[in-house]
Amino acid sequence: MVSVPRSLLPCVARLVTASAAAVGAGLLVRTGSSVTTAFGASWRRTSAGLPVSDHFDGTSFHNLLPSGVISPGSMPGMVAAMLTRGDIGKPPRPVPLVASDHRGPAADLAVTWLGHASALLEIDGMRVLADPVWSERVSPSQQVGPKRMHAVPIAFDDLPSIDAIVISHDHYDHLDLDTVRMLRDRHSAPFVVPLGVGGHLRSWGVPDDRVVELDWDGVHRVGDLTFTCIQARHFSGRSLKRDDTLWSSWAVVGPRHRVFFGGDTGYTPTFADVGAALGPFDLTLMPIGAYDPRWADIHLNPEEAVRTHLDVRGGVLMPIHWATFDLAFHAWVEPVTRLLTAAAAHGVSVLIPRPGERVTAVTDSRDDAWWEFAERS
Repeated sequence: MVSVPRSLLPCVARLVTASAAAVGAGLLVRTGSSVTTAFGASWRRTSAGLPVSDHFDGTSFHNLLPSGVISPGSMPGMVAAMLTRGDIGKPPRPVPLVASDHRGPAADLAVTWLGHASALLEIDGMRVLADPVWSERVSPSQQVGPKRMHAVPIAFDDLPSIDAIVISHDHYDHLDLDTVRMLRDRHSAPFVVPLGVGGHLRSWGVPDDRVVELDWDGVHRVGDLTFTCIQARHFSGRSLKRDDTLWSSWAVVGPRHRVFFGGDTGYTPTFADVGAALGPFDLTLMPIGAYDPRWADIHLNPEEAVRTHLDVRGGVLMPIHWATFDLAFHAWVEPVTRLLTAAAAHGVSVLIPRPGERVTAVTDSRDDAWWEFAERS
């Protein structure tokens, strides 16, 4: 969800006093060059020249359903919430991590959750890295902005060979400059991204022959895997210009297994069309955190994540987009407890691995409630 200026709302909460704001401003001035680079390409290099469509007007992309980023008149209440939220969005004790062994060939179906929306997928013997973020902060500056609440469970140098990298959109918690540079230099996999995001990648030195940009419903094959760009309901932007790149979910289909990657999205009835055309999916990765009634159009809440899972005809649901960055006002554990209640009501199997835990038996794991340590008395 993180963008500028919206993406820095959690940061603003910490810079709301005059003294803190002055400190933050000073840091941004001192790191101005790196911040400008992190902004990525201008709209002239992302979306200018793309054909007009029902979701692109020549300058900006938009959702097909009316979608507000922040509901009108909500800013005063948000400022008050920022000032009074305390540490409710943080776990009281360290999040348990698992160091998994990824040596050897990729499995027919396996998943390793790396925290937030980042995941390493293994589908029919190929590996797909989704929305990878290794930075400490999801912000244009590593001095200010939302900070990790747990370490990345896999050292970057310990990553196995990757066959494809898929990106859902250009917000800082899904598209990270430093991670892109490391992937550019140490791996050879193509980046499969929505329209416009390739402009950022090219501005950061990713060769053009490693960039695949797709519109909604666009399809691209990497080896035995077929990637389909799925209509999502969100927004984009890394600087003051918003919506100059497209946002999407993804369907990754192999000869024997199918995975749905939600990325970051609000609910849309078109997910049922995805299920009819491309389902059923063995595994869905659904965003469940950073929701709020004030931006309900563009973020799934846990109950909507279950609804979307059912719409796309998912088998096992794995929640993402929670536990790693404090980006909203709900309690740290709330998304997963609400998810489990909704899943039980609809008979949905849920897989909730610890960050870093490689799961090859993709089945229900709700009995291993490692997150319950975060419950508050």
